[in-house]
Amino acid sequence: MKHTRAFRLETCARPNILSLQPYRCARDDYKDDGTNILLDANENAYGPSLDVQGNLHPDASNLNGAIDPNKLEVDLLGLNRYPDPHQTELKHHLCKLRNLHTHTTKDLSPEHLFVGVGSDEVIDALLRCFCTPSHDKILTCPPTYGMYAVSAQVNDVEIVKVPLDPARGFQLQPEAINAALSSDPSIKLVYVTSPGNPTANLLSKSDIQKLLEHPTWNGVVVLDEAYIDFSRDGASLAEWVTEWPNLVVMQTLSKAFGLAGIRLGAAFTSPEVARLLNNLKAPYNISSPTSALAISALQPNNVAVMRANRLKIMEQRQRLLHELPKISRIGRFLGGTDSNFLLVEILDKPRIHGGRPSNKSAMALYEGLAETRGVVVRFRGKEMSCEGCLRITVGTSKEVDRLLEETRSILEGEKGIDLGTDKGDGRTKEEEEVKEQDANGVIA
Repeated sequence: MKHTRAFRLETCARPNILSLQPYRCARDDYKDDGTNILLDANENAYGPSLDVQGNLHPDASNLNGAIDPNKLEVDLLGLNRYPDPHQTELKHHLCKLRNLHTHTTKDLSPEHLFVGVGSDEVIDALLRCFCTPSHDKILTCPPTYGMYAVSAQVNDVEIVKVPLDPARGFQLQPEAINAALSSDPSIKLVYVTSPGNPTANLLSKSDIQKLLEHPTWNGVVVLDEAYIDFSRDGASLAEWVTEWPNLVVMQTLSKAFGLAGIRLGAAFTSPEVARLLNNLKAPYNISSPTSALAISALQPNNVAVMRANRLKIMEQRQRLLHELPKISRIGRFLGGTDSNFLLVEILDKPRIHGGRPSNKSAMALYEGLAETRGVVVRFRGKEMSCEGCLRITVGTSKEVDRLLEETRSILEGEKGIDLGTDKGDGRTKEEEEVKEQDANGVIA
């Protein structure tokens, strides 16, 4: 490699980028190698919401040419052309899905939408649209999704934190949030998540309204509804953006629709905000295959598949709520049950002996399941008010069988892992802290 006297990476690159820690995702630690049971990334265990048995056409004549949205087709011969930069048809189907008139009589239209490469592009686009680097701030409510902080650091935007209230089931503290907004006009965005991640609970609509009604704050409330289809019908506030010009509602096809691999996220908002987001995006950010698969997933027959899979997940969620507490050293479920995952405490000793939530115990179970039993869950003990917690994605019936079996074996078996507070794997307190921080640092 040739060297120049002038070039110095450490002074040429932006300081906030130089200080970034590598993005760590769910597959960095434990791979999808066909042997592991992956209950760590809140993916849909029942697969894509596509009626592939009835509508997959593998022969070339059906894979090329005009697209029939009622069939799963991709125009392979059209891949030499750039995709539709506006994605109007896709936006129309997203609006049709959410125009339920539960919260308003008004209708969503494609003008209310921005679509991106997953919700992550939406999060980043909002920061670039509203926040001046090194000047403006965002407000988040921990424990929450880690990507808000990652995008804020990339964009050199400071974060103000007002925690959720664990005493109220991890609900918002609207008075405290509004006080922060009143005292600091440089806060431009408030990111809140409903259902929460990792807390799995719906936020109170009235609490969200209190933020929207702030009398002096000039900013935008961003409501992340990635898991909304696992909660009760009509819970989505997407159509509410027709009433509130300062509201953005983010959604994704990665979760309930089981299409994490196509990377499709959406922001419902006012036409004015949507126009700004569409103006700043790359011209062809949604690929033709992604668009075709998303449009197919939003057809009535495939929405029916999504809802059928959702029912299966809800059945297994209820089963976990019933069966996990029967295992020694399983503590309380924290948060809610409005998603495809649960947040549960792991205790340092059995409940009947006064067991308390323990990060060391949770880490031992987390590592024992993943490294010796092939079952991967997510450690969340370093999140605010989540001491000793694991987040467990709801799997299929067979996956839940295995999770329960292996958890019971580790926590109650004669050869189980020592989960005590004074004995274990020989790590120092400093080493244990590093290990916990590393496991908790995965963005998922």
